Amino acid sequence: MKTHPNIMLLAAVAPVLGWSAWEPYDRLTWWLETAPVFLGFAALFIAQYRGWRFTWLATILIGLHMALLTVGGHYTYARVPAGNWVSDWFGWQRNHYDRLGHLMQGFVPAMICREIFIRIRVVSHRGWLGFCVVCVALAISASYELLEWAAALISEEAAESFLGTQGDGWDTQWDMFLALCGALFAVLAMARLHDRALHGSARS
Repeated sequence: MKTHPNIMLLAAVAPVLGWSAWEPYDRLTWWLETAPVFLGFAALFIAQYRGWRFTWLATILIGLHMALLTVGGHYTYARVPAGNWVSDWFGWQRNHYDRLGHLMQGFVPAMICREIFIRIRVVSHRGWLGFCVVCVALAISASYELLEWAAALISEEAAESFLGTQGDGWDTQWDMFLALCGALFAVLAMARLHDRALHGSARS
């Protein structure tokens, strides 16, 4: 009996999530940053209960995105050591780990959305498929920016770590631009690989 991909995903992400939850820099920020991970697992297992199974490609990307979120939640995005190391190498003035997060925030949801749209035949024309997928990814990015804004209104202390603007007045625009770049990469550069994964999933 084969192990279901969702169980394998949980087994891979759980140790990272457990490490992330152990004495994070700020507990409230940790909850805010990792909430999508818990929501993602809930959605995956609900989908599994209804007979839905994502491709191996989508599952791997979901796992990578979850790991990225949990690392950011542990340190807060502005303090992730890997981001500091890269900034030191290139002489940057800020930690760009959050930029990677927003790039993935466009890329991974676009891949998931593309898979759903193809499998349930939401859009038949491939040109419109790519357009709609990018629009959905941008809508998710905009919703996240609104969530950050709401957090800033509720708690100025939480906003400092959760928003992670690091003094950049154009941080919101950068976040959405990178989400757009990630979504475009998903529909333009990953389409053939994703189609092969979908074809293989349909045969299994």
